[in-house]
Amino acid sequence: MMTNDETKSTVTENEAMADVPSDTGAPGVLPQPDASQGVELEPLTAEQLDELKAKAAKSDEHWERLLRMSADFENFKKRAARERLDAIKFANESLLSKLIPILDNFDMAVTAANGTQENVLESIKTGVQMIHGQLKAVLTESGVEEIDATDKPFDPVWHEAVSQQESADFPEGSVLQQIRKGYKLKERLIRPASVVVAKKTVQ
Repeated sequence: MMTNDETKSTVTENEAMADVPSDTGAPGVLPQPDASQGVELEPLTAEQLDELKAKAAKSDEHWERLLRMSADFENFKKRAARERLDAIKFANESLLSKLIPILDNFDMAVTAANGTQENVLESIKTGVQMIHGQLKAVLTESGVEEIDATDKPFDPVWHEAVSQQESADFPEGSVLQQIRKGYKLKERLIRPASVVVAKKTVQ
């Protein structure tokens, strides 16, 4: 049979154990140490080390390849930009090379006009006709076409009306007279034809 002092001692110990915190949340249970703490990791095997080295080498190889591809792409962009600028800068080189012989013929015509030989006027006329034919051939070869509006209905896309004139012989809205030819490059307008448009005669 327990005395009063022994009973009090037992109660005090139980209360003290109840105040001890526990991971499980149950009062009176002391926390257990984490079993994972202090556990040593096993060393890598030779095969695992070799595998890691191979992966690292492969990674370095891919990185170097990426750097080379990036450098090649930058060089390509610079070269493409330079070629584009050159193409714009020398876009008319081919056309100009065809126009130079025409300029030579103009020089010869001027020389003939300043000469003292007979039939100077006829020589100049022949030279001018030849130059005119050469120039038209170069323009045609380059895709330039004449816009001939003579005796055609007025078309605001290709024609530019500079005036209107009454006419009993031409229907209203038709081209009565072409003042200046127009030109187009394929289907793009370079210069509209300047025309006089017919209108009804006022009674």
